[in-house]
Amino acid sequence: MWFSDLTALISLYGVKTRRAAGMQALVVLLSLLPAAVHAEVIIGRVASIVDGDTLTLADASNQLHRIRLFGIDAPEITQDFGQRAKTDLSALASNQQASADCRPADRSSSALCVVRVGVQDIGLELIRNGAAWLYPPHNAQLSAKERADYAQAEFMAKIHRYGLWNSKNPTPPWDWRRGRPDE
Repeated sequence: MWFSDLTALISLYGVKTRRAAGMQALVVLLSLLPAAVHAEVIIGRVASIVDGDTLTLADASNQLHRIRLFGIDAPEITQDFGQRAKTDLSALASNQQASADCRPADRSSSALCVVRVGVQDIGLELIRNGAAWLYPPHNAQLSAKERADYAQAEFMAKIHRYGLWNSKNPTPPWDWRRGRPDE
């Protein structure tokens, strides 16, 4: 299988040797990987819950890290379902040992991380519970499996009318924030 793919690449790029074609194929494959560069992994205890998609993690040296859950967006605390999203995040993660696989910080200076308690992806669970949306600006940086899992979880929450999907027409937080200059 790989030999026929390599042969196709050789003819496609007009490359004379298999080694050169292999190097070009490697470059092409690497360019298809998600753009996210993982900055660090933080392991610690969830010290506090800020809102429905933000928490504070205390590492082994008790340094506090403000973390926004990567790949999701929960209603703002003053938005409909905002307090419920915070309560759901608290139930899943408060005072639990967690690992945070972080991307470079966002504009709010919070680390952007996929947070797990054990093997449970907390952002995915919030989407499943109808407490958060899959956040479109992060789609390109999620792995294909993460994107599929998050999209499937959101679809199932919608059709079962879990959480915010029980509302007739819930407003995504990114739309809600547009009308609020103080957020």
